[in-house]
Amino acid sequence: MSPLPRAGRRTGAVAALAAAAVVVPLPASAAAPEACVEGTTRYVADTPSALTRLGANRAWQLATGRGVVVAVVDSGVAERNRHFPDGVLVGGRSFVGGSARSDERTHGTAVAGIVAARPVDGSGVVGLARGARVLPVKVVPDDQREEDGEVGVAALARGIRYAAEEGADVINVSLSTTTDDPRLRSAVRFATGRGALVVASAGNRRTAEDPTDGPRYPAAYPEAVAVAAAGPDDRVTEDSVHGEHVDLTAPGRDVLTSWGAWGDCYLSQEGASTSYATAYVSAAAALVAERFHADGPARWKHRLEATAARDRRDARDDRAGWGLVQPVEALTAVLDDSVAGPLAPGAAPRPSATPGSERLAIAPVADPLVGDRQQVVWVAVASVGAVLGLALVRLLRRRPTG
Repeated sequence: MSPLPRAGRRTGAVAALAAAAVVVPLPASAAAPEACVEGTTRYVADTPSALTRLGANRAWQLATGRGVVVAVVDSGVAERNRHFPDGVLVGGRSFVGGSARSDERTHGTAVAGIVAARPVDGSGVVGLARGARVLPVKVVPDDQREEDGEVGVAALARGIRYAAEEGADVINVSLSTTTDDPRLRSAVRFATGRGALVVASAGNRRTAEDPTDGPRYPAAYPEAVAVAAAGPDDRVTEDSVHGEHVDLTAPGRDVLTSWGAWGDCYLSQEGASTSYATAYVSAAAALVAERFHADGPARWKHRLEATAARDRRDARDDRAGWGLVQPVEALTAVLDDSVAGPLAPGAAPRPSATPGSERLAIAPVADPLVGDRQQVVWVAVASVGAVLGLALVRLLRRRPTG
């Protein structure tokens, strides 16, 4: 995993291990055009564009994530941010020192806001799973420097296990590594066995030491959901790492969410971030987990994949996986083995249609018109004979006498 750069002292330049979160001045439509500044609290009245694109208002008529716990395994979550009033954050633990309820790097707080931020006067920010609760799990230290190297995989694995032990239904991991570590693999399997769905970043080129396509972990484990990031046109950008591990896509650019302890901020306006796309899928998973709680993580994953928007219903690709997550469809679809797309858990592989060369035995059938055809033949023979005879007579009459 790429190291997480420390935020600047004044402007919140934050980069996730999976994708950079670039803080820029607010757009002209926002309440204040100034840059996001640490220590200065301001709110943005805009509605996050992703909520509109994902049909949040319709989805909330069916589920809000109420009763669901989403673990944010990240850099912590700032409990001082007003988007997380009492009762929204539950428990929490740090595996790297400091408090899980503080977030010097602001990244985990941004992820948590996408998932479950509560409304605040003057702010348009609200989580896609606005009724869910958040379990903060810190695995990225506050004082880590870039030269310290990778964030510890051991801490990440322990964080995932802890989240599952604490009863999380969904575990958001907006982090990635190219290393297939057995501790990480074991942690994901453990979480799945405890009834938690792990949703993780598919990786991002801009912050990765290795920008080439290929599997990223823990996203690439079969039990997890690997998420790529889409731009404003809902198409996966080149910022995301592509590969066979990609399962789903979600919005990841121009993200308006909670920022540190100081209100709201627009993030990732220079490129799409798989960190934030992962949070949107985790929120969608929380909605599904509320409505279909007894189904469990494997079927939650299948429901999200089967109902995603894609060009071909029967095929995935290495850029977008099964397509752009669709919360409303995931909450309303009736799924069975006949639905085109990913196989349901436990379903038999669909047979392929192979052209055959089987011979057919055909019994002889009597021709009912054979008599008529014979009569026609004799009439035709007689007619031809008559014509030839007439022609011979004429020829003999024209012949000169001696």
